[in-house]
Amino acid sequence: MFEKILIANRGEVALRIHRACREMGIRTVAVHSEADADAMHVRLADESVCIGPAAARGSYLNIPAILTAATITNADAIHPGVGFLSENAHFAQMVAEHDITFIGPAPEHMTVMGDKIAAKAAMKKTGIPVVPGSDGPVVEEDEALKTAAKIGYPVIVKAAAGGGGRGMKVAHDDETLRQALPMARAEAKANFGDDTLYLEKFLETPRHIEIQILADNHGNVIHLGERDCSLQRRHQKVIEEAPSPALNAATRDKIGARCVKAMKKLGYRSVGTIEFLYENGKFYFIEMNTRLQVEHPITEMISGIDLAREQIRVAAGAKLDVTQKNIQLAGHAIECRINAENPETFAPSPGTITDYHAPGGLDVRVDSALYSGYRVPPHYDSLIAKLIVRGRSRNECLMRLRRALEEFVIGGIETTIPLHQRLITESDFINGDYDIHWLENLLDSEA
Repeated sequence: MFEKILIANRGEVALRIHRACREMGIRTVAVHSEADADAMHVRLADESVCIGPAAARGSYLNIPAILTAATITNADAIHPGVGFLSENAHFAQMVAEHDITFIGPAPEHMTVMGDKIAAKAAMKKTGIPVVPGSDGPVVEEDEALKTAAKIGYPVIVKAAAGGGGRGMKVAHDDETLRQALPMARAEAKANFGDDTLYLEKFLETPRHIEIQILADNHGNVIHLGERDCSLQRRHQKVIEEAPSPALNAATRDKIGARCVKAMKKLGYRSVGTIEFLYENGKFYFIEMNTRLQVEHPITEMISGIDLAREQIRVAAGAKLDVTQKNIQLAGHAIECRINAENPETFAPSPGTITDYHAPGGLDVRVDSALYSGYRVPPHYDSLIAKLIVRGRSRNECLMRLRRALEEFVIGGIETTIPLHQRLITESDFINGDYDIHWLENLLDSEA
């Protein structure tokens, strides 16, 4: 097992990884920007290294600085966390070339899954169903129009190297498609440095269902059920739950088994999440995330499996200590992503935390790096806390979540806690009757 792990990330996920390491007896190194000198993970780590200025490009995306920090602290491994360099194959390769273990999948799998077109082709070969669309990149306008005519409107234009809703445009006819192509191309180039686009059929009322995979270097692969991430705003997840209200046990077992089979064919290792759109009883692959997901805690709550711990064990060469038949998913869990934003306008709200009280009680978990007096910097993602609640049933979980949100106090800045309090009382959400467009439509109707 590793003796020392450098955590190449910040915020709640850096603290999450630190906690897993400490429970395993592994020393930690926190890297941080100048803006994060007082961050909780920096305070708790065994060692810390400042790697650059506040801007992420000069710090958390600064590969030479991170590798230097790992070298001078004699770290055995680097955990990339979520976001930043967590799915950067070049970074993973550079880590390996410095004789340091990258805690994640092989670079070649990151490369394939990081390109949406290549990922669809690879998964299609394994027997995973994909959304109807172009067979490869769409370069010319005429080519896009022919593809749209073949699969039928509406269609969605997507960036091959994209994510987070950037480089995505919906078109309902030829004219809007002509307008969408240059806009999506420019957005993709600006955000990812790659303007490659492709087309897919735009599904009208799908749910966003993802399957959690765990695989080792010895050919063992298991799945830990699904998460429903359909409550989204501008393609950013807001609330997630596990299991999905839309799936039954037979459907869950079937799609989980198909994902396990696909990962075995690919020779995948580490944690991974295979994401689908689910509509009218059919699954359509959209992408795979080759890292720990922000919403991984709800899977941990119903499975009892510490995903961060298992990710570290697998990277160290250990075999999975559980088999598929040992996995028992029990109860229901919901996660609310709490952002430092105005709950109505969603304008960022950085600033100093004047009061902080996290809710507690049975099956209530808060993943956050906040503390009273901490200053939320304006330079990074606005996610500041995750409230995760479990119940024996979905109804019990909702009641517990309502109580926990009432207890949660974050003073000094605006947060989205009031939004979550409102959403979980909506009848559609209570009934589990929603899709990926539901929240956007609700907010638009009130604008």
